[in-house]
Amino acid sequence: MDNLKNKDYTIDNEQLARFAKAMGHPARITILNFLASMDSCYFGDIHNELPIAKATVSQHLKELKDAGLIQGEIETPKVKYCINRDNWEKAQVYFETFFTDCKPKTTCCN
Repeated sequence: MDNLKNKDYTIDNEQLARFAKAMGHPARITILNFLASMDSCYFGDIHNELPIAKATVSQHLKELKDAGLIQGEIETPKVKYCINRDNWEKAQVYFETFFTDCKPKTTCCN
């Protein structure tokens, strides 16, 4: 870890952390699973599809949208949501690279 002292985080590490943070709640994973299962954008109230309050769904959608994992547009009276495919693919690459680069060990500290 000494080699990381006094160095800035890479853009890739910052983006991976942002995606991970946004995905760090079971409700957000459920929302992502729901939207990813759609063939096209979802027009409607996602809170009708999930067992959580409308205000809570809105907070989770905002976090996912701010991270760039989903996109949404207001088309009165409904909102259109879908997976942001470009960032979805970036997230997949970031996570695959992260887990691939972790060296397997048989012991923790030896």
